[in-house]
Amino acid sequence: MDTSVRKVSHSGRVQRVVSPGGIEAWLVEEHAVPLFALEFSFRAGSAQDAPGRAGTAALLAALLDEGAGDMPAAAFQEALADRAVELSFSSGRDWFQGTLRTLARNADEAIRLTRLAVTRARLDPEAVERLRAETLAGLRYDANDPDSAASRRFFELAFAGHPYAAHPQGSVESVSAITRDDLQAFRAGALARDSLVVTCVGAVTPERLSAYLDELFGDLPASASLAPTPTAAFRGLDAIDIRDLDVPQTTFVFGAPGLARSDPDFIAAAVVNHILGEGTFTSRLWQEVRERRGMAYSVRTWLHPLRQGALYYGSTSTRNDRAREALDIIRAEIARMAQDGPTEAELEQAKRYMTGSYALRFDTSTKIAGELMGIAFEGLGIDYIDRRNGLVAAVTLEEARRVAARLFGDGRLLVAAAGRPVGFD
Repeated sequence: MDTSVRKVSHSGRVQRVVSPGGIEAWLVEEHAVPLFALEFSFRAGSAQDAPGRAGTAALLAALLDEGAGDMPAAAFQEALADRAVELSFSSGRDWFQGTLRTLARNADEAIRLTRLAVTRARLDPEAVERLRAETLAGLRYDANDPDSAASRRFFELAFAGHPYAAHPQGSVESVSAITRDDLQAFRAGALARDSLVVTCVGAVTPERLSAYLDELFGDLPASASLAPTPTAAFRGLDAIDIRDLDVPQTTFVFGAPGLARSDPDFIAAAVVNHILGEGTFTSRLWQEVRERRGMAYSVRTWLHPLRQGALYYGSTSTRNDRAREALDIIRAEIARMAQDGPTEAELEQAKRYMTGSYALRFDTSTKIAGELMGIAFEGLGIDYIDRRNGLVAAVTLEEARRVAARLFGDGRLLVAAAGRPVGFD
């Protein structure tokens, strides 16, 4: 019986590979450059941190390559370096991710080492305390950094009472409380085959990748044991919360409810948001806040569709004595977009840029693997790369104006600020 690969299907250059053990990956096979890039994510992040233990997922991510199997941290890192293997782990509110990069000739050993990190990380007490100390130092620094302070406070207010309110890195108090048992419990509950998404790019055949999938992930539990994450209601509209910091500039983070990634209006919302604040040099906010008034070095907005709650938000920093004026301009531009939508010229310019620049996301194996991961993780379909530009190009002016009104509503915002802004008495 052939046990090398159960199924391979194609959509453009992307192949769906399913191993004999039932583990699926999306593959872009490319032998012109002898590189091997693998991304894998589990559908569990800091929202699964136990109460009072925020930062568990992030600390575990930092620890997985700090010794595995019979190799303590130094030996494991030396083994990675000897084969030019780049291995790292990270986490967010909804995800726990691993990234592997190496030369194709070293892929066998890279897979072996990654398997050890994923399934047999040692979590030695020395490593736990060393990484905890580094995390705490970073948290104490961030407490007096305006950008970090404003962003953290924004999420605390927007998702009060929900796991999303906690910063993925945790707090000084919560990280100090994390035990080795907490780390092991998160690993046992979250890292499982049914919550796994895998993408691969490089000089590897479907048959070889199929074997790698079972070798790397076959020993993981079949099913994750996760606490249900409730739907997150966005809170705090119309509130302005100011963290007093003795710095010359005020940082604002502002936002409101957004659209889920699965929402049929999401693509049109992305186009409208590009026009408002994500288009950098061409966006309305950039032109009004930076170019015409010189208030800020940058100003930008994003769509942020978390799995259990969506929002749009933006940020900027400006002199304390111009903070009130800057926020008033931002509010006015959001309200104008909600009321009138974009112009036809703005819409066409945005669509040209968004379709023309899309190919730049795929100019290296690392970028391709990462972009595929985002598509797979969001469940957009293996053919999304081929469909995406058509979806953007199809957005009409009528649709853009309707979605602008839906997304930006009456212009109400939650605002979190850090600094000493003038005019907010």
